[in-house]
Amino acid sequence: MTPMAPPVRRQRPAVMADVAKLAGVSVPTVSRVLNGSAVVRPDKRDRVLDAIAELNFRPSATARALSLRQTRNIALLAGNTSHYGYAETIRGVEEAARAAGYTVSITVAETTDDAEVDRAIDLVLGQTAAGIVLLKFDPAGVALRERIPADVPLVVAGGAPGSDAPQAVLDEYSAAVELIEHLLSLGHRTVHHVRIPPSRDEDGRTTGWRRALADAGAPVPPLWDADWSAATGRTIGRALAEDHEVTAVFAGNDEIAMGVVRGLTDAGRRVPEDVSVVGFDDHPLAELWSPSLTTVAQDFAALGRRAFGLLLALLSDEDVPAFSADRPLLVLRDSTAPPPPTAPESH
Repeated sequence: MTPMAPPVRRQRPAVMADVAKLAGVSVPTVSRVLNGSAVVRPDKRDRVLDAIAELNFRPSATARALSLRQTRNIALLAGNTSHYGYAETIRGVEEAARAAGYTVSITVAETTDDAEVDRAIDLVLGQTAAGIVLLKFDPAGVALRERIPADVPLVVAGGAPGSDAPQAVLDEYSAAVELIEHLLSLGHRTVHHVRIPPSRDEDGRTTGWRRALADAGAPVPPLWDADWSAATGRTIGRALAEDHEVTAVFAGNDEIAMGVVRGLTDAGRRVPEDVSVVGFDDHPLAELWSPSLTTVAQDFAALGRRAFGLLLALLSDEDVPAFSADRPLLVLRDSTAPPPPTAPESH
């Protein structure tokens, strides 16, 4: 039996410092060769060009434009632009950028496929952008982060806390804990969780759900995995309705929660009389849904504004905090109630 080959790890993209080290020259010399901004001795130029070829170095128009202070444009990278949280964050970035005299160019990588991610990165690095705001809301955002060269000014919006670039986040973990504690305080024995696609193994919403149940000594039920469509929530809602021990459901976002409510009612279960359902994000339709959804209000537009503020400080050579967090707010509405009384045993 032929042994399996070890997995191939993608190396980080080469940067100008790598080229300079291999060529035995300074970083400014590499920059002068790339920009043609000054005369470089032929032997040094040849060494730089040989090093560029050997390292497969992709000169970044973004890095060059920054060094020459030639642009008032920033690039925004994302895995999606149509979902509520994504669209609102992009709106916040664009509003703050426009107020500061910048324009925003948006590039999307819809999957984690290497060719798709590389295409998006090539498009961004080919622009004359001052820097990048990356929405790290999903696996595509994580894959994009791994390909952005280290010499490009970058700020990350969303995702798990902890990045080697300045990061603006929403404290989803603490908000999820508060949401589950609310349901348990109503008397529910446990809370079932329908999660949206995570950006990593487990996002803050799911980790907060798990921790709140564990801290309360409540059972931790198996996860239900949804995609981004409300129709998935409806299918899962119908399945949950078959288990009459289910009295509380935490959906990973409001659209999925709306689908779960519809699925439960399709199967004859009442919300909240039989099953309480909560969402996350405070989608504009959450208050208008029937019943109106208990949820967590996340200010995505403010997240986008904070992310651009970090990038602007970075471009202005100011001290930039590594981390900027905001706490979402619990919003209590009509979709939650105490669990129904235990039905009497039949004789």
